[in-house]
Amino acid sequence: MRNVLLTIDGVVNLLLGVLLIVFPARAIDALGVPGGESAFYANILGGVLFGVGVALLIERFRPPLRAVGLGLAGAMSINLCGGVVLAGWLVSGLLEFSTFGCITLGGLVLVLVGLSGIELFILTRRTDDR
Repeated sequence: MRNVLLTIDGVVNLLLGVLLIVFPARAIDALGVPGGESAFYANILGGVLFGVGVALLIERFRPPLRAVGLGLAGAMSINLCGGVVLAGWLVSGLLEFSTFGCITLGGLVLVLVGLSGIELFILTRRTDDR
């Protein structure tokens, strides 16, 4: 289960990262979220997400590579923090979101918090099923 979660989490981060790096304006429009005057912040976020995805996949394939990546505890922390901050923006009312943007971001909150809950559960089982 650990490897499946690391793979899913890594691939999701890589895909979001690539979208925000290559198509920042289109990704922002497609998600229905507020954009900025430039693609700078979307590109930076894309780079960070891509790096997190790479770290997760390094951890997933660690035994043959002999490298250490992010791991479930790190993934749980990132997902939970990102989900909570995103939820805070959604409930604060400080930014205007389209209905589609609210649905998209609300779904993302559920995915992030849900993934971190599953990762916490796996971590607390105290079994090493790599």
